[in-house]
Amino acid sequence: MDCWHCRRTAVGTCRFCGRGVCEDHANTKPFVLELFRANESMKALVVEDALFCGACKPRPAPVDLPELDV
Repeated sequence: MDCWHCRRTAVGTCRFCGRGVCEDHANTKPFVLELFRANESMKALVVEDALFCGACKPRPAPVDLPELDV
């Protein structure tokens, strides 16, 4: 796989979009792995340094998908 930015060999893939990134273009960003309820409040298990390509724009808030409601 090649880097999305410069076409060099990628060393990993963006956790958010799957694009390949090389050492020079690799960034990090927090990523929520799991949500769970503990003592009546929501908690999150977060990876602080998930690989991020810098090109994609993860949305800051959840997106409604009413068509998936059953």
